[in-house]
Amino acid sequence: MNKDFLPINGTDFVEFYVGNAKQSAYYYCMAFGFQPLGYRGLETGDKEKTSYAIRQGKVTMVLTTALTPDSEIGEHVKKHGDGVKYIALWVDDAAKSFEETTKRGAKAYMEPKTYADDQGKVIMSGIHTYGETVHLFVERKDYKGIFLPGFVEWNPGFKSEPVGFKYIDHMVGNVDWGQMNTWAKFYNEVMGFDQLISFDDKDISTEYSALMSKVMANDNMRIKFPINEPAEGKKKSQIEEYIDFYGGAGVQHLALATDDILHTVGELRRRGVEFLYVPETYYDTVFDRVGEINEDMEEVKKLNILVDRDDEGYLLQIFSKPVEDRPTVFYEIIQRMGAKSFGKGNFKALFESIEREQERRGTL
Repeated sequence: MNKDFLPINGTDFVEFYVGNAKQSAYYYCMAFGFQPLGYRGLETGDKEKTSYAIRQGKVTMVLTTALTPDSEIGEHVKKHGDGVKYIALWVDDAAKSFEETTKRGAKAYMEPKTYADDQGKVIMSGIHTYGETVHLFVERKDYKGIFLPGFVEWNPGFKSEPVGFKYIDHMVGNVDWGQMNTWAKFYNEVMGFDQLISFDDKDISTEYSALMSKVMANDNMRIKFPINEPAEGKKKSQIEEYIDFYGGAGVQHLALATDDILHTVGELRRRGVEFLYVPETYYDTVFDRVGEINEDMEEVKKLNILVDRDDEGYLLQIFSKPVEDRPTVFYEIIQRMGAKSFGKGNFKALFESIEREQERRGTL
């Protein structure tokens, strides 16, 4: 297949629709170390919504809230709680990206549109993907401003130190029963992605629950989208729990890459970010399985970080608890030391720790 029809430079931004953007922005800046970037709201002439753009490394997030109760944003938050609406992809040609994907079967969300201010212009287009999630194509080669037209610089009195996030390693979508192959096919045929890896319920299961997953990636591997669906188990899986509380398919977690996971996780814990707990017995065998690593093993254990190895190297990873009251969106912190995989050796331990949380919530 000719893959050149949709070249993607990377993730441009991820936009969340939230109940209170001001408070969400404060949380992400103070707890996760994001830096204030841009603001859009009543003072800039927007009467419908308020948005805060924040950045750390190459990770840009936008937190948007409705100013009126009957808006599409308000309805989204009412149904889903805080969640990802837009995964924006940075492209050289937003019009061509729209044309190539829609002619291959993508449902149009937004025809190419030009947004301009005195700093230049940005062209955006968009297509629908799973649930109410949208992929925007962002062409910004003729723009010199801080973020996007319509945003002014946001420079509040508070700032915290960054914690070391570099870029988005991958973003995971949860879809309903029997939908994984449908969306894997969509990414393959409509966007030219290849299947990097797949896991079935034998790979990702415990005594009680299971899931299946396929990881789709674009040509330059800058965009990786694992797609999860539930699998049969004795009890309710984390994917079913997500779909119940989110009200359908959506983004489950963002994996943020760091070069120093010990520093990043130590700092996040100090600032109150909560992580899933993996029992100490995990460390009885993990280093026999993984072998030697550069990091201090005692520190890894103390911070409750998971380790796994593949043919190319090893990785360290840890998963936060959900960052809102509904058990939906959470974060993974990942450091790759050559490994290209996704921590298959940790799935069982991870699943069991998620099940412990589900049990506490009464949703297992």
